[in-house]
Amino acid sequence: MHQADRDREKVKGSSRKSASRREFITCVGVAGMGITAAPAIRAMSQSSQAKVAGANQRVRVAIMGTNSRGDALAGSFARLPGAEVVAVCDVDTRAIAKAQATVEKHQRPRPKGVTDLRRILDDASVDALVIAAPDHWHAPAAILGIEAGKHVYVEKPCSHNPREGELLVEAARRRNRVVQMGSQRRSYPHIIEAMTALKSGIIGRVYYSRSCYNNNRGPIGTGKQAPVPEWLDYELWQGPAPRRPYLDNRIHYNWHWFWHWGTGESGNNAVHFMDLCRWGLEIEYPILVSSVGGRYCHRGDDWETPDTQSIVFEFEGGKSMMWEGLSCSTLGYPGPTFHGEGGNMLVTDNGYTVYDEKSKVVKEVKGEAASPVDLTGPGFSKDVAHLNNFLKAITSGEKLNAPIEEGHKSTLLGHLGNIAARKQRTLHCDGKTGHVLGDTDAMTLWSREYEPGWWAPKS
Repeated sequence: MHQADRDREKVKGSSRKSASRREFITCVGVAGMGITAAPAIRAMSQSSQAKVAGANQRVRVAIMGTNSRGDALAGSFARLPGAEVVAVCDVDTRAIAKAQATVEKHQRPRPKGVTDLRRILDDASVDALVIAAPDHWHAPAAILGIEAGKHVYVEKPCSHNPREGELLVEAARRRNRVVQMGSQRRSYPHIIEAMTALKSGIIGRVYYSRSCYNNNRGPIGTGKQAPVPEWLDYELWQGPAPRRPYLDNRIHYNWHWFWHWGTGESGNNAVHFMDLCRWGLEIEYPILVSSVGGRYCHRGDDWETPDTQSIVFEFEGGKSMMWEGLSCSTLGYPGPTFHGEGGNMLVTDNGYTVYDEKSKVVKEVKGEAASPVDLTGPGFSKDVAHLNNFLKAITSGEKLNAPIEEGHKSTLLGHLGNIAARKQRTLHCDGKTGHVLGDTDAMTLWSREYEPGWWAPKS
């Protein structure tokens, strides 16, 4: 028996919470270090490939993280004829029950519910893992899924730090898995049309793009240490992150505003818009990154990441872009906007408008009406094309609209903006990799420390 299999046998029969950490040790070490997977996992990969061989085969999906966005994704996949939701996984037992009920509205049978991701990794009936857990779990869970032979749909941001994104891309290539990030605007027909028009020269050479995100988030107060609720497996929730005591104002949403688990608004929402800016400008990695921001509005609470932030990027070829985040103000501007030598373009979730050099409208395209801001996402009608693209990439080899290579590049922009803001200086970067040049102190934020035994990525 292989050592990995012996380790798994040791944990059988023990209680759920006491077994959780031990059960993950072998799996996470294998994926994070990039070592050859255990025989059982290799066999699972081959089996998974064989099962989803034809265009008429339904992809069997498991959803990890079902409290809000994951619950919406569970319902959306259940509605698609090309998918079957066979499992939902969450550390909150209440979220499991809710997601099962959501799925049952659209398909039978009822998906099984599990709290431990390892149950999904070990399940040969699962073809694809959909990840909507907190940010610190995104890349580790995705890499584990890839190493277990699963295809992966991972919500933005695809990583908690730049190095995780690099490891995720490497794993997808090494194991030849379909890995898509949840940047669903890449599949909106009118946005694809707008990007095609930009590339064809409708406003001449495009040299600048800007975007903005606005919300009206209130204060989160000061957390107090408290007993872990009976419905929560806090050990599994923390997963690869170093251990912190349970405080009563972190879970389920406010973790976004703590560097230990989240990536701030630049990871939570900017990725969507910076992805479009990067797409329209036809750029990859920046050579210069500058950012200012901080907790300016509801000062005095526990919120760590900026609630007000501006990030500016410069790229080779005389191109630049800017993103502005206002977490506590609803007055912003639509976008992104693109500026070229022969005019300008405004792109929104419900269409795009082309202007000439004198701001006269020369073309206007209207798409589906924009949805209101919602933690669960844009709704089924706007998700469906992106989810179907993921499924068809698995079953028939359709080209992904948002492959993980592109997802990593756009996620990296938010990470670099955060590093520049935290270090309070401009970053000079390698235009081929995005790595910070000549600043070893800034590069200390390129990766992070992990809980011993849970995650051991290469340096």
